[in-house]
Parts: sequence; structure tokens; C-alpha cells
Amino acid sequence: MDYVKIHACPNDCILYRKEYEDFANCPTCGTSRWKLGNKSKVKEGIPANVLWYFPPIPRFQRMFRNKAISKELTWHADKRIRDGYLRHPADSPSLKLVDCMWPDFAYEPRNLILAISADGINPHSLMSFAYSCWHVLMITYNLSPWLCMKRKFVMLTLLISGPRQSGNDIDVYLAPLIDDLKCLWDKGVDAYDAYREESFSLRAVLPWTINNFPVYGNKSGCVKGYRACPICAEETYSTRLKHCRKMSYTGHRRFLPLSHPYRRQKKAFNGKQEFNLEPKPLRGKTKDGVASILDLLEMNLRTELAPRIGEKKTFLPAACYTLSKDEKRSICNSLSGVKVPVGYSSIVRNLASMKDLKLVGLKSHDYHTLMQQLLPVAIRVVLPKHVRDTITRLCFFFNVLYSKVVDVLKLDDLQREIVLILCSLEKYFPPSFFDIMIHLTVHLVREVKLCGPVLYRHMYPFERFMMILKGYVRNRNRPEWCIAECYIVEEAVEFFSDYLSNVHIIGIP
Repeated sequence: MDYVKIHACPNDCILYRKEYEDFANCPTCGTSRWKLGNKSKVKEGIPANVLWYFPPIPRFQRMFRNKAISKELTWHADKRIRDGYLRHPADSPSLKLVDCMWPDFAYEPRNLILAISADGINPHSLMSFAYSCWHVLMITYNLSPWLCMKRKFVMLTLLISGPRQSGNDIDVYLAPLIDDLKCLWDKGVDAYDAYREESFSLRAVLPWTINNFPVYGNKSGCVKGYRACPICAEETYSTRLKHCRKMSYTGHRRFLPLSHPYRRQKKAFNGKQEFNLEPKPLRGKTKDGVASILDLLEMNLRTELAPRIGEKKTFLPAACYTLSKDEKRSICNSLSGVKVPVGYSSIVRNLASMKDLKLVGLKSHDYHTLMQQLLPVAIRVVLPKHVRDTITRLCFFFNVLYSKVVDVLKLDDLQREIVLILCSLEKYFPPSFFDIMIHLTVHLVREVKLCGPVLYRHMYPFERFMMILKGYVRNRNRPEWCIAECYIVEEAVEFFSDYLSNVHIIGIP
């Protein structure tokens, strides 16, 4: 149980391994391998940049040395329910395609199905301190649904030193992991199955990766610019708004059937103003500003929302989605009275500020619970009916999408529903609202069809593990060293505890 420290170029050009192992300077940029001290004096023996590599192959071999874990590693082949529903990544068409194309790999149920996730963390837990160390996590989909995403089976494989992220050069740091994965796919490694008491050749496949958007954007060129969508990349349906200077992704009518009445409309959608509220002054940063309205006027849409320029302030007429002060108070009152089980989300009453009449301090998982359960309840008596119904339908869409058991026959209806929801949103909200995140919802159903249920690929298990990695840091001058050492110690204690007799493991680290 150990890790490997691999020296790296400070400019992310190369790793000092293989043919570069004995080099003192980078052959690409000429930068010294060693750290520079006072007066630019080279500190011989102290690397300027380090990659911490945790080899996965010995860890896979140790998993099969444990009888209980070895038995569970064939759950996807022995105990998985096969009734046409998507319950596990092994039910997905992408993995079935792997089994069809490489039957020799599928013949051995102990061969591993892997996925990796890459993201960056600030180990100092100080948002004002710019520091980003990146890690690559690996999970095994052979296990049952109640085990594969648990902390014990989320494996840290790479830890890239900060203080700045590697960006486009992350492929340089992935090289040792890719070499091991190629070895597991092409040749295999010897392993001993303690449950079946036999040796076998262990292989592994990596059918997909679970990336966050910065990595995805850096490596694929997607989620940026005019061709931001990875599915619609060849078709330029995005436009840069003249006044907002933002990219707008609208025109979702093209995803509807040709016979649908929305497809026959020649002009863009135009929401109707049903409630004439008092004009409101502009304060703070918002997408519903003067620039957004000027873009609407440029398109000859919703001319009744034209800004009224006064002597001292600029006023905007209230749109159909504008909340009055009483409506804001109603929503905050509804959320402040919500009580949820411990660990379900943050304390909701702390998120609703009655003083400012806004939601503050939400984390990513809070948005998740807000969209799925809380928002439809909070807005049930506010906003015009057509706007409220559209937002509620969007919440219901995410609720269905996150089901643990997915009915394949209902996915086509779900796809048509999200297209209609986006078309309705285009009627009421300004073009600046439709950034790439809103547009990508139209492709989520396709992703479920290909890869299976969402809960095995979403960010929350990895976000929780990132919080664990932050908790390892004791010396802020050497955060990566703290993470590496603490991870190894916990892994060792976890491994040894499996071999203690008359001891019940209760899960405390």
C-alpha cells in the first residue's frame, strides 16, 4: 500500500518518467526540474511540481483477496435483475455493446467495469485563497447499487499538485493511469479469487468517464463558444447577444416532430404580459437587466417591456416571471418552515433570508433538492399560472430523471416533455437566461438511454469524497502530502479490519 511520487514540469509539459526519468531540465520548455529558492537558486533534490500516483492494479488485486468483496464483484452478472428496466450501469446499452463487441471480455464476470471522475478542490477551504489541486477518482461498477458508490470503493488514483489547475495539459498527468488501464485491457494481470479459491487473469474496461465541465471543456472544446454543446457541435444554433454579450442557446423547436404546431411558427415565441405590476428599479447583478430587454427589442419581441429611462434611475416594467415583494415573502416563508431529515440537505430555514427576501448560501446539493422537491411547493401560490406550471413541469422532469429504476418505454415521452418545457420557457424568459446549462437538459434523456440511471454518474458522491480529502489537510504548506498520507493510512486500516476476527466494522473512519 503505497503511492508513487512522479516529478513533473512546472509548466505541465512532461512527467519525468520513462525516457525523461534522469533529465534535470524539461526538454520542451527548458525549465529546471527542481524548485527555485531565494535569488533564483536551484534547490537540488526538491521537485518544482509533483504528481502523486496511487497505482490501481494492486488495489484491484487486494479486493479479490477478500472473500466478501470478491463475491460482490460478480454481482452485476450473478444477481442483477434482468427485466428490461435500467437499474444499474450494467443494464445500459453502452456496456451491452462492449459485451457484444468483445465476447471474450464479457465471458469472465470478474473483469472490472470502471469509471473515472476528475475535478479540482481548494484544500485550504478558503474561497479567497486561489489554490487548486486536482484529483482523479475511480469507481467499480461490478458491485451492487448499494456498494459501488460508497466511500470504501471510491478509489483515489491521481493527485495533481497545485496551486494552479493543469487545464488543457491534464492529459500529461493522466499518462501513468492510462498505461495501467491499457495493461488491464490488453494483457490483464494475475489475481487470486479468495471466494472461489483460484487464480485468474484480471482485465478491466473504462466505457465512460464522469467529468465536470472544466475538464470536459478543456479536453473536448465543448461547453465553450458557439459550438458549446457536444451533441449539437456541428450545428451552430447559438448566437451571441448584442447587448448582453452572452451566448444564447434557443430554438428548441427543432427537437419537436415536424408535424407539431410549434414547428410551423415562422416567428420566435413571444410571451404575453398578463399582470401589469409597478415598474421596478435595477439593483445588483441579474440576467433580467436593461441589456437583456434591449436584446428582446432588437429581436422585435415583447416591446411592452422596454425600459423607462428617468432622470436619475432606469425602470423596467415587470415581466410575467417577476416576483412582487409579497410573493418573495411567501416563498421565503414556505422554505423557512421546511424540516428535512438529518443529512438530506442543508438546514433549509437557514437558506431563506427573510431580511433580504432571497435564498443565500446554497450548495450544489441544495439546488438538487430544491429543484426536485421544494420549489414546486414554494411557488404554488405565486407567479402567473402559465409560468408557474412550466417551472413545476421542469421540476417534475428532474424528479423522474433521477429515478432509481428507469422504464425505457417512457423515455421517449420524457424527451418530448422536456422539449415542450424548454419551448415554453422561451416564451416567458429573456434570451440571456438560456445559457449552455439550460440547453443541455434537452440531451439528458439521451444520456440516460445510453448510460443508465443518473445516480451512478452524478456529482454528489464525488463531492462528498472531495470534502473528505479536504479534511485530511493538517499542514497547509503541504496539502497534497497530507492528503496522500492520510488516504494511505485509512486504506490500510480499512484493509486490516477485514481480517480481524470477532470484530464488527461500524463504518467510522
